[in-house]
Parts: sequence; C-alpha cells; structure tokens
Amino acid sequence: MTRVLVVDDEPQLLRTMRIHLSARGLRVTTAADGHTALAAVRETDPEVVVLDLGLPDLDGTEVLEAIRLTSSVPVIVLSARAESADKVGALDAGADDYVTKPFGMDELLARLRAAVRRAQTVVPAGPAAEVITTDAFTVDLAAKRVLRDGVPVRLTPTEWGMLEMLVRRPGALVPQADLLREVWGPAYSTEIHYLRVYLAQLRRKLEPDPSHPRYLITEPGLGYRFEP
Repeated sequence: MTRVLVVDDEPQLLRTMRIHLSARGLRVTTAADGHTALAAVRETDPEVVVLDLGLPDLDGTEVLEAIRLTSSVPVIVLSARAESADKVGALDAGADDYVTKPFGMDELLARLRAAVRRAQTVVPAGPAAEVITTDAFTVDLAAKRVLRDGVPVRLTPTEWGMLEMLVRRPGALVPQADLLREVWGPAYSTEIHYLRVYLAQLRRKLEPDPSHPRYLITEPGLGYRFEP
C-alpha cells in the first residue's frame, strides 16, 4: 500500500483527498501546515508527497527545500499559482511535478503513480558500462549512486532518471521527447521547461563549472548529450 502525505491548509480538500486516495488503496497522512508536514515526513516515511505552496506558517517552497535536505521522496506541488515562474521555482527547489488547482482527481492519481514509478524503476542495463567514470564524478548504474570527489551526491529520483538515460548513451543525442516520455511519462511531451530545470540542477551538482558544462551538453531545440 503506497504511503502518501498530503499537505494543504484547506480542511475540505484534505478530507476529499483522504477519501479519494484511500478508496484507491493508498495509505494517506495529512498535514495542514509546514511544520506538521516536516514532522510527518520524518515519522511516516511517505513514498510520495503532495504539497500545497500556500501554507499558513511556511511557504511551500521552504517546506520543499527542507524535505530535500534529508529526503529524495517524490514531491508533487499542488497550487493555485499558475504562472510559469512559480512552476519553474518549485521544480528548481526540488519538486518532481506541478499540478495547478483546480485539478481532476484522475489526473492527480496518474501523476502520483508516475512519480512513485520513477522512484522505483530500475532501467535495464544497456550497452554502457555499469560504472561510468569522468574526471569530475562517477556514476554507478547498478547501485544507483553518484560520487563526486569520493563523496556521495544526493539526487532525487527524477534527477537520477534523467542522468541515467544520458549516461547509458554516451556521446549520443537523447531527444527531448524521449527524456520526457521515459522519465516523466507520455503526458509530459510538451513540458520542455522540466528538462531545462532538471539539467541545471544536475549541472550544479556534478559539473566543475556549471555555467560552462563539460559533460552534460545541451543541443538547442533537439535534446541533450552526455560526453564522457
């Protein structure tokens, strides 16, 4: 039974979410503010978090950043803020997806399933070596681990999914549509800004000079390439 934490300050929405998600076999915990949410992450170890940005005590982005200090649990932001800048800001803070209110329950459930699947999926081994080593970092595909200067690098499941697709195809162009379909799912084929945000996060974590990437290369309008 998938454990989901729903964080929102609207009591009626929390009740509705608990009823609908529980009826579909999920184990639901709810929180009405940021501090309660952070405590629930520690105590219940959710497999996915649904997080509203407009909380009474902390901004949802602050909660997200605090979660990311200790956990790579998939986080779906649920917000009435529909501006592109809000979406990019949430993704940049570590969200895996962004759903705008009002929303359909079927859509949210599909995104929940996709987020959990990304966290659990292990891509079958391809022609690339199981351990890919560069001068800056090492990727162990079998262990799903990244080291930089011998120190483990914490990646979210979405960051790992994107990196894994690239390093399994060294030197090859990976089209934008392929990355979106394989990492996020078929419904995300037009969400190009997701790729820009997540590649920037990977560069900050892995590239010696993120503003002049050596390993994670953008081919404008086409896709991305890993250069060993």
